[in-house]
Amino acid sequence: MMKKVLIANRGEIAVRIIRTLKEMNIKSVAVYSTADKGALHTALADESYCIGPPKSSESYLNIDRILAACEKSGADAVHPGYGFLSETPEFAKRCEEAGIIFIGPTSELMQKMGDKAEARATMKEAGVPVIPGSTGVVENLDEADKVVEDIGYPVVIKAVSGGGGKGMRFVHDKENFEKNFKDAKKEAKNAFNDDRVYIEKYIPKARHIEVQIIGDGRGGAVHLYERDCSIQRNNQKLIEEAPARILSEDSRAFITETTRKAVAALNYPGAGTVEYLYVEEEDAFYFIEMNTRVQVEHTISEEITGVDIVREQLEVAFNQRLTITQADIKINGFALECRINAENSSNNFMPSPGPVKQLHLSLGRNVRVDTHIFTGYNVPPNYDSMIAKIIVHHDSREAAIQKMTQVLDETVIAPLKTNLDFQSFLMRHENYLNNNVDIKFLVNNKIIDQ
Repeated sequence: MMKKVLIANRGEIAVRIIRTLKEMNIKSVAVYSTADKGALHTALADESYCIGPPKSSESYLNIDRILAACEKSGADAVHPGYGFLSETPEFAKRCEEAGIIFIGPTSELMQKMGDKAEARATMKEAGVPVIPGSTGVVENLDEADKVVEDIGYPVVIKAVSGGGGKGMRFVHDKENFEKNFKDAKKEAKNAFNDDRVYIEKYIPKARHIEVQIIGDGRGGAVHLYERDCSIQRNNQKLIEEAPARILSEDSRAFITETTRKAVAALNYPGAGTVEYLYVEEEDAFYFIEMNTRVQVEHTISEEITGVDIVREQLEVAFNQRLTITQADIKINGFALECRINAENSSNNFMPSPGPVKQLHLSLGRNVRVDTHIFTGYNVPPNYDSMIAKIIVHHDSREAAIQKMTQVLDETVIAPLKTNLDFQSFLMRHENYLNNNVDIKFLVNNKIIDQ
């Protein structure tokens, strides 16, 4: 096992990684921007190094500065967490070239699965069901017209290097196609410096189901079952559940084992998530993408299986092994996660940075809170607004929702605005309680505008 790991991230995921490193008696190195001086992850780590000003491009996205911190600290490895550089092949490659272990897939695999069109083709070849659409990148309007003529409207145009809904356009008729095609390419270029797009059939009513996998990099892999992440706003998840109670045992067995076999065939090392649209009426899954990193919502998979995903990432990175087999992994109960964001839900979810002067976390039996905030902490305006994840684990979905409602109502984070009340409202919504949800839940129930 290695001696020292640098966490190329911030916030709750940096804190979460450091805690597993401490449990494994491994030294940790934190990096921080000047906006994060005094942040919790810098206090918990064995060492910490400033890597630049608040702007992400000059700190958490600056590969040279992170590698310089590796050299100065003598770190053996880098854990990228999620976001920032976690799915950047160049970062993984630079680590490999510098002799630093990258805790994640190889740069080649990351490139392959990060290219949405290539990932789609790869998964289709591996027997994974995919959405009807283009076989690869659509170069121009003539090619696009041929694809749409074949699959029919409505369609969705997606950026090859996309994420977070950037470079994505939904088109319902020919009249609006050309403008949306050009707009998608332009937005993709601005967001990812890559204007390539592909086209898929738009599936208007579906759930977002994803399968958590961990591979050993040598043809072995396990799955930690699935999650239902259908409650979203602007393609950003708000609530996640595990397992997906909508699935039959046969459907669960099919998608988890199909996914496990596909990922094993890639010789994939470490944690990853394969995401699908699930159409209940057809009992059909359609591949969306693969995330080659630990996910925000990995927590609920940990809760229902008892597996520490970060620990397994470390075992694969340094010992080329998993400490678990598929036979070891069973579903135990039900887990639910709510993302808590510093935002004003009553004002179009505007970010709400600022000081935390009052903090009460409703901890207790069956409750886990992953966070980096504390009384006296100042939430900076420079980064993602998520400040905590509240996770409950219970015997059933109904019991978990009841517990989550209680926890949300007891939690106090003030004076900054948060979405605690909004999440509490969702927990009480009749259609949510009845598990009558899909990816358009907030719009269809007129909770937010289109």
